[in-house]
Amino acid sequence: MNGPEIHISFAPGLALFVAAPRRGGCTAVVTDGVSTLGHVVESLGVPLTEAGRLLVDGRPVPPAHVPAAGEHVEVLGVERPQPVPGAPLRFLLDVHLGTLARRLRLLGVDAAYESEDIGDPALAAWSARERRVMLSRDRGLLRRRELWAGAYVYSDRPEEQLRDVLERFAPALAPWTRCTACNGQLTDADKDAVRGRLEQGTQRTYDVFAQCTACGRVYWRGAHHARLEAIVEDALREFGGAAA
Repeated sequence: MNGPEIHISFAPGLALFVAAPRRGGCTAVVTDGVSTLGHVVESLGVPLTEAGRLLVDGRPVPPAHVPAAGEHVEVLGVERPQPVPGAPLRFLLDVHLGTLARRLRLLGVDAAYESEDIGDPALAAWSARERRVMLSRDRGLLRRRELWAGAYVYSDRPEEQLRDVLERFAPALAPWTRCTACNGQLTDADKDAVRGRLEQGTQRTYDVFAQCTACGRVYWRGAHHARLEAIVEDALREFGGAAA
């Protein structure tokens, strides 16, 4: 590019997105004189989903602002908890975040997920169609303009991923109300009504059941329940909510 030179700095939390020379403070960038500030920020590696307020010489500007020569730009991190206006708070996760999707559903959070890799264009269209926040570790996906909203998942560990999403978006928690397999709503189920779906050992041992209203899957407090209960209790203790 051969145009106006600006000076830009990034919040410390955005350091992983930018080249090492830009992590230490304010650096110079030569722009083309027509690109928006949003485009400049993304060209330097930061998805706009991760950029909070953009300040030019100390005053906030929109991503559509076209930088002029000599301006000093500060790119701040997103506000936490981050408001998502205009729609019920619900999520869409890419194919690599299946464990996170199941844990969000365990907590009663609306989390759509497709186990097959349907591709970035389809995911972006899904996000826009249902107004879902796209959660991904794919920076290219998060730069797609069709997205309703998006967020980068910073960790590759499910425990840290869950904590990050709950801290960032503060969704209402209603554990044990959503199917971890398909995201449908759970309802109490009479044992006789679901008997045909149960193995004999389960029939003899358990009396309290829930069933998904969407896919029909039956749930009970089996051997795995203690591990799931620990996940629920940790989330409620740190982020609040009421157990269902």
